[in-house]
Amino acid sequence: MGRLKIVYPVCCGMDVHRDFVIACIASTNSQGITEYQSKRFSTYTGDLRKLAVWLKENRCFDVCMESTGKYWFPVHNILEKDFHVVVSHPKFVKAIKGKKTDKKDAMWIADLFKHDLVRGSFIPPEDIRQLRDLCRYYQKLVWNTTGEKNRAQNCLTVSNFKLDDVFSNVFGKSASAIISQLLDNPGESFDVAPFLDKHCKASPQEVQNAVDGIFSPWQAEKFKIIRKHISNLDDLRDALQKLIFKLAEPYSRQIELLLTVPGISDPLTAVRVIAEIGADMNQFESSKHLCSWAGLTPQNNESANKKKTTRIGKAGQYLKPLLIQCAIAASNPRSKLHPEILAKYQILKKRRGTRKARVAIARRLLTAIFHILLNDTPYQPADSSSLESTPKQRVISMSQAFALLARKGYVISELIDSSELMPLESAPSS
Repeated sequence: MGRLKIVYPVCCGMDVHRDFVIACIASTNSQGITEYQSKRFSTYTGDLRKLAVWLKENRCFDVCMESTGKYWFPVHNILEKDFHVVVSHPKFVKAIKGKKTDKKDAMWIADLFKHDLVRGSFIPPEDIRQLRDLCRYYQKLVWNTTGEKNRAQNCLTVSNFKLDDVFSNVFGKSASAIISQLLDNPGESFDVAPFLDKHCKASPQEVQNAVDGIFSPWQAEKFKIIRKHISNLDDLRDALQKLIFKLAEPYSRQIELLLTVPGISDPLTAVRVIAEIGADMNQFESSKHLCSWAGLTPQNNESANKKKTTRIGKAGQYLKPLLIQCAIAASNPRSKLHPEILAKYQILKKRRGTRKARVAIARRLLTAIFHILLNDTPYQPADSSSLESTPKQRVISMSQAFALLARKGYVISELIDSSELMPLESAPSS
């Protein structure tokens, strides 16, 4: 029977809390006997510096801790310069229930870490972490703006203004001018024709019928507050965007490369991708590892030779929606910029549906981003003709041809008996 190898003879496991840290140093001698010494430190900066000094005095330069909320950030920031710090997801270092104390948790983490049984999380460099924090805050401001716009729409609905039926964007130029007129002159009828843009598709009479509502004084005041809040959020987003671009100046080369990827046309989108995955792709074993880390691959949940689920994981809460949006833009049928992406999307959409096809295209884009950043080369589109051309030197029977059409979704007419068709498994795939 094999034995577990001691990878870190002297290491430290930490149980991090809001107000204190329990550190346990595990020292293993040549006979394989491990001695433990634990000490408690507060999370004030001065005590965290004492923690670093205590680790150096015991010649311990390998540290492992679990990612407990945001509490591990200050500890990591103090130790990362002089120590090898591994931050792990709590599910990989979870102790047994019923025998759980703070000291035992720290000792358990140290025992796992000395055998290198702890899977470390991806912790980017400090500048990327700062950029990620700003980009995620920018996204939260976007979500807040969306929430305020929904509240404004609720005010219009309650007051029976049907502007969403005649305008594609209630916050566009024409709709905003009409709403301002309604708020400035409540209860007064007016002609909407002077407020309409020449490109407006709805007729003046349709818009006139849509504004036949009643703004109560309270709903009108609420709407004014909402519009003011949206304006303030727009100003905050503009100021934050300037700060993001200033912090992302060292990565101008990577931003230029990512702008060649299908679906990425805005520099801010490229910056947000770099903020999530970093600029150094050597952090990931392969493109498959990166896609799994981003939550774009099916889960492995199999027992008794039965797959319980094949859904994608919950990882990548910020990166995955961004890549899905890029996939939607790249596979737009009205765009002819990237026919190879559109052709692959249409093939997957017929077989697997729209949502799974978008996830597959998002994974393809992330794979391309991995190789672009790894090799420092722009995006090279594949030949889309290979996806659309008829396979050469392939001979199939009549029944296989009908089975292939049935698999693609075509309805077989009464000219042939469906019972005579060969099984779908025997028909070649396209």
